[in-house]
Amino acid sequence: MLASPTLRLTAAALALLPAVAQAAPPKTQRIERLVLLMRHGVRAPLGGEVPPGTRTGEPWPRWSAPAEQVTPHGAAALSALARADRRWFAAAGLLPARGCPDPATVRLWTNSSPRTIASGAAYAVGFAPSCALPVGHKPEGENDPIFEPLGAHPAAFDAQRAVESIRRYSGGADALTQRHAAGLKLLEQILACSAAPCSPVEPSAVRPGADGHGVDLKGPIRAASGTAQVLMLQYLEGMPMAQVGWGRATPARLEALGAVHGALFDVYSRPPYMAAFQMAPTVDRITRDLTDAAAPKIDVLIGHDTNVAALAAVLGVPVKAPGFATNDPSPGGGIAIALVRAPNGRQAVRLWYRSQSAADMRAARERAVWTPLRLRGCDEGSQHRCPLPRFLKRLEAATAAARS
Repeated sequence: MLASPTLRLTAAALALLPAVAQAAPPKTQRIERLVLLMRHGVRAPLGGEVPPGTRTGEPWPRWSAPAEQVTPHGAAALSALARADRRWFAAAGLLPARGCPDPATVRLWTNSSPRTIASGAAYAVGFAPSCALPVGHKPEGENDPIFEPLGAHPAAFDAQRAVESIRRYSGGADALTQRHAAGLKLLEQILACSAAPCSPVEPSAVRPGADGHGVDLKGPIRAASGTAQVLMLQYLEGMPMAQVGWGRATPARLEALGAVHGALFDVYSRPPYMAAFQMAPTVDRITRDLTDAAAPKIDVLIGHDTNVAALAAVLGVPVKAPGFATNDPSPGGGIAIALVRAPNGRQAVRLWYRSQSAADMRAARERAVWTPLRLRGCDEGSQHRCPLPRFLKRLEAATAAARS
């Protein structure tokens, strides 16, 4: 089997994770500003997320919300997460623990899809009850390059260069399939159709998109990724365990299947060329948030798992929520970038991956896990600070391909 640069990178990155996640910021560390890029909340399956032709031994369970929309339970879990965030932000000195925050202090901005807009509304309710905290976004359906930059058809994007980057990073579609053979086998066991294979069979391939503005993935990973995600969403939604994977998808099995879902980002988000184009507009926003005197103290950006995966790739850090596979961004999970002061008085940056555990999301518990992240080569002191100028140069360098 081809040696995987993805696996080598993941192993190196995991070594940078601390053993213990933080429930609150260190009392000795005051945060001046914070940017949080997070995924939307628990939703009903997307149209076609389980590919046509997927066979199961029993019918799929019904959902409490229309396709692609955040569910009532998903909204409740997000509101609970927002209440936990409010406590953390208050402990960090960013705003008072109660009351309506100054509108100039907190900005919520979501993608223009209904599920992200609804996620912003649910987050605002939990963060500042009875305050009508504004949730900004472009008109529904209008492309927002912060979250869907390739949808804006950037002129500099070269689909063939993208495919070459994907192949160098992942080893190619066949190698990606081979690495996840155990997860694909587990999915077949859970689907339990009468005659295997249960997922559609198609040769593996990564090619430039027909319109030249993206890339297309074919094969077992493409077919299985969405199905694996739908099974996890059943658990997070709080469905009875007898309905989650027809009683065959335990929490441990769902965590293992998350690697199959996360493999999709080895094509669309993590290869350097893809990460550069997926993140360039977002990096511009983050840079303004950290350097513009008029920027709010807290900027919460609510998008998609592709956004979180791409930012993690640009930073060179792993993301891991309890109950989820490594590098499979959880609903509501996000990367927090905080502006702090180093002992020498200079500005620096600290990073966390903020998430709910799968079990807490299922129960909509008011709890969050803040896992400190360390930047390789820019990790100073016990609080793992990176000087702001060096941090901004790293962001610029990682997105240079999208700026030529």
